[in-house]
Amino acid sequence: MAAPITSIKRTERTEMEIQQEKLADLQKLIAQQEESLQKIMEITGELNDIGALDALQAMLQAKEKITGIAVGQISREPVTNMLNNVMAAAGALTAIDPATIQLLTKSAQRGLNEAEQGIEQNQKTSALQLLKSVNDPDINRALTFGLNFLKGMGKGLDKPS
Repeated sequence: MAAPITSIKRTERTEMEIQQEKLADLQKLIAQQEESLQKIMEITGELNDIGALDALQAMLQAKEKITGIAVGQISREPVTNMLNNVMAAAGALTAIDPATIQLLTKSAQRGLNEAEQGIEQNQKTSALQLLKSVNDPDINRALTFGLNFLKGMGKGLDKPS
């Protein structure tokens, strides 16, 4: 039988050995990624030739000034109004059924196509034709939709006392 182990000797690596190991790992990585590294070097060379790296370096050095300017521009009233409007519009759109939006956009496209044809044909509408057109089922459907829309919008605009 073998003699029992009574002590464990721990070998400490020197700083030089650690650096040598890291260099060997880095060399392996460079060899594996040679093509990628060449492309990166070409890209950075092109960026340097057109002055983009100098501009980027100047931007990084002036980052506090640039951030101050950007915050100043974003906090202007027109920009905050726009952001508030975009958020309100997004909220309104999320509250509407997607099928309804799809139906309305298809209907609007079709209506625009027919309107363009009427313009191209230089059609004119008399008052009598306008009154008769109310009996057309398509026009009546659109008028009824519009009137119901206006009624609902009016209810929404009513300020509670």
